[in-house]
Amino acid sequence: MADPDLRDRFLNTLKGKAVDKVPALSVTQTGTVELMKKSGAAWPEAHFDAEKMADLALSAHTFAGLEAVRYPFCLTVLSEALSCKINPGRLDIQPSPGSNPFAENPETLELPSDFAERGRIPLIANVTSILRKKAGEEVPLIAGMEGPASLASRLVGTYNFLTWTLRKPETLKEFIKVTGAVCSRYTEVLYEAGADAVCIVDGIAGPDTLDPKDFEIFMRPEYEKLCRAGKGIKLIHICGNSTPILKSISECGFQGISIEEKVTDLRAAKKLVGSKTKLIGNLASSGVMLNGTCEEIKKEATKCLEEGIDILAPGCGIAPKTPIKNIKALVEARDEYYIKLERYGCSRYIADV
Repeated sequence: MADPDLRDRFLNTLKGKAVDKVPALSVTQTGTVELMKKSGAAWPEAHFDAEKMADLALSAHTFAGLEAVRYPFCLTVLSEALSCKINPGRLDIQPSPGSNPFAENPETLELPSDFAERGRIPLIANVTSILRKKAGEEVPLIAGMEGPASLASRLVGTYNFLTWTLRKPETLKEFIKVTGAVCSRYTEVLYEAGADAVCIVDGIAGPDTLDPKDFEIFMRPEYEKLCRAGKGIKLIHICGNSTPILKSISECGFQGISIEEKVTDLRAAKKLVGSKTKLIGNLASSGVMLNGTCEEIKKEATKCLEEGIDILAPGCGIAPKTPIKNIKALVEARDEYYIKLERYGCSRYIADV
C-alpha cells in the first residue's frame, strides 16, 4: 500500500507549503536493467509499448521505493513527432535522434494541427492514464520531455544550434519560438491525460554548452512563455553547473529546478533562487548512484538534506546499470535523516532566503 501522503507531499513541497519530509524521488529517467527484469518490461520495447512503459515506470516506485512515477525513459518523443528519425536503442541504451529534419529549412517548422496524434504522443497520453489507474491517486506522476532548446538542437543539429547563436540569431530565435510552442502544447496533452507535473529536460541550455548571455537572449523568453501557458506544475532539468543561470531560471516561473552534482554549493544555490522555486537533486547519477556503496550514497544524500535540498533526487537520469539497492539507499537516507531529527528533538526548516 502506497503512503497516502506521497502526492500531497510532492505537490505541497513545490507549492511552498509545509511537509513532514523532503520527498525522495527522481524527476529524470528511472529505467534500469534490474528493474526491467523485475517488471518484465525491458528496453527497447518499453519505449514503444504503453503497458510495458507503464509497468517499468511503476517498478521504480514499487521495487526501489521512489516516491513518484516518472516516464518515459527517453527524450525523443517530440523529436519523433516532428519527423526526426529515431534510433530505438537497446537494453541498456536509450533511443536517440538519427536525423536533423530542419537543418536546411528551419523556417518551415510549425506546430502541426494534428500534433496530439503524431508519433508516440498518443501513446504517452495513454501511459499517463494507465499509470493513474495502476498507481492510484496517492502517487505523483511526472512526465519528462525535451525542452525547447534540446528539441531545437535535435531538429537542426547541435552544431547548427550553437553556431546560429552567432551566425543566424534571428533564425534561431524564431525556431525556438516554435519549439517552445510545441513544448507548451505537449504539456497540455500530458495534464489532460492526468500527469501531476512535467519535467522539461534542456541540457544544452546550460552554461557548460550555452553562454549565459545567450541563455538570456534565446531561452529565458521561451521559458517564461512556457511557464505562463496553461496550468500544472512545471519543472526543469539543466545539465552541468547551472549556477550561473539559476537565478534567471528561478524567475521564469518553474516550480522546481533539477540540478546536477556540478552545482557544488547548495547553500549558495538556495540563496540564488530564494523562495521563487525549489531545488531538486543532486546526487551524481553516473558517480555515486551508479558505482557507490549504499553507505556512500547515504552520506551524499544526508549532505544534500543538511544543505537544504527541497526534493532529494539523482542529479540526472539514473544510469541503466544502477543497482536497485543503490536507489533504495537514497530513500533510506532520507528516512534515517528524519529519524535522527526526531530522536534529538530537532526540526528541519530551511528558511526562505
